[in-house]
Amino acid sequence: MRRYVIGLDFGTNSCRSLIVDTTSGKELASNVYPYPSGIDGIILDPAEPNLARQNPADYLKGIEVTITGALAKARETDPEFKPQHVIGIGVDTTGSSPMPLDAAGIPLCFTERFKNNPGAHVWLWKDHTGYREAEQITSLASDIRPQYLAKIGGVYSSEWWWSKILHCKNRSPEVFDAAYTWTEICDWIPANLIGELEPRRIKRSVCAAGHKALFNPTWGGLPDADFLRTLSPGLEKLRERLYQDAYTSDQRVGFLSKEWAAKLGLSTGVAVSVGAFDAHMGAVGAGISAGTLVKIMGTSTCDIMISASRDKLEDIPGVCGIVDGSVMNGYYGIEAGQSAVGDIFLWFVNNLVPEKYGKTTDEKFANLNDAAARLKPGETGLLALDWNNGNRTILVDVRLSGLLVGQTLHTQPHEIYRALLEATAFGALEIINRIEKYGVPIKEVVNCGGLASKNPILMQIYADITGRPMKISRSDQTPALGAAIFAAVAAGEEAGGYRSPTEALKSMTGTEKVYEPNQESRQVYKRLYALYHELHDAFGTRGWSGSLYHVMKDLLDIRDEVRRSQGA
Repeated sequence: MRRYVIGLDFGTNSCRSLIVDTTSGKELASNVYPYPSGIDGIILDPAEPNLARQNPADYLKGIEVTITGALAKARETDPEFKPQHVIGIGVDTTGSSPMPLDAAGIPLCFTERFKNNPGAHVWLWKDHTGYREAEQITSLASDIRPQYLAKIGGVYSSEWWWSKILHCKNRSPEVFDAAYTWTEICDWIPANLIGELEPRRIKRSVCAAGHKALFNPTWGGLPDADFLRTLSPGLEKLRERLYQDAYTSDQRVGFLSKEWAAKLGLSTGVAVSVGAFDAHMGAVGAGISAGTLVKIMGTSTCDIMISASRDKLEDIPGVCGIVDGSVMNGYYGIEAGQSAVGDIFLWFVNNLVPEKYGKTTDEKFANLNDAAARLKPGETGLLALDWNNGNRTILVDVRLSGLLVGQTLHTQPHEIYRALLEATAFGALEIINRIEKYGVPIKEVVNCGGLASKNPILMQIYADITGRPMKISRSDQTPALGAAIFAAVAAGEEAGGYRSPTEALKSMTGTEKVYEPNQESRQVYKRLYALYHELHDAFGTRGWSGSLYHVMKDLLDIRDEVRRSQGA
């Protein structure tokens, strides 16, 4: 008898559910629910461009709509499918996306007092309002707790837990004072599914805690009270109402509550696994193993690797953390990434591309890709920096911005578009080089997400610039698939699931396409990358010294050489 699991993926703009056969990994059905609040699901403030919040009510509605919709589709796909054969639900979310709760575990924004206060909502991962607080945390930790920074790449980010909570304390003290505790949404959603919202009983994800909240067992879990008090008097009191333990995603939170079971048409025997962040779940859904770099490519990009916990692993400056168990139990999880990738392309198309490339966004992308694909590496004479939303790795600086060098009165939109594609690939190579420099070999690169599966020119550029084959995951819904894999493990062998994530991903994952590097293109890109690296260090580091006088001239020389070779 076949058994099925559901992966719930809570992204930046929408929620998705995916129903998967535990034996074959076949994806029976999925359903998507765009968040209705704000703009594309995000609560914004024109006066504060760094603000990005969400309404947790959208998540609850998304659970109901996507699961019931996916169950209906699964019945149409396979007449033998029965909802009672669903054995588990797994959850992945964005992060760090913390939210203030009252003493009953209810979001403050659900109350009449705070329903219109953005500070009482979810502080979405891309909210950078706490950049000054992040600098403060980095400075203090550097002075009195350097071990905190060593495990997170050396710099604390404005995207993370404590920066956002401290900013709330500074700018929305009425919310901070009213909050009994805070939780990542990857912890709150599973707790809601099992009907156990009492804050002290919510099982917290080691993925979220370790990568974003400075949690590490070697110093007793969360940052100590003295550190938090020195950072901001009164902040240490919150620590007492947070958590002492954190769990890997193969652990079971509990079973589906009667209320949710009735609402979804499932049984109360459905296991719910510990939640985690979408990138880490996506790495599992892509079939991660030691030596594999998984790139989860979407609005931003997260790069994930694992290394056996028994092996010695150096601290890697600039990465987003090295956390034991954050991806899979028994392995260190290494996280890096770029703050904007797909977002850069979308910004360009929505704001700067004329209608001659199409009237709709999809038409413009299609025509830009076609035109850009006809260009040779170096032919545009352009070079860009991919920092339109700051730099996540390796500079960890939200106040860096985008740059385009080499445009002339003859520059065309599709040439700029190609330069932006290349910029994100150069940024990806910076990350690869940093990880390998500190002793972690990268044997293969597996890409997943919408950009990887739908943009061939982008993947070919990545292969050419990095000099590595770019493998594409069989599933383009790997975060949801990863969540489903952990659901199968949480359900256990006795219910038709698996004993470990390693066993599950062998049956439920795979790759379907590979882009091989073009060696001729590779040689041109080596020259362009050298110029990118100079710009990267010149604009992104304090200690750089040198001259950029040659950059524009070198770009023109490369452009002219490429064009002459085509004419010949």
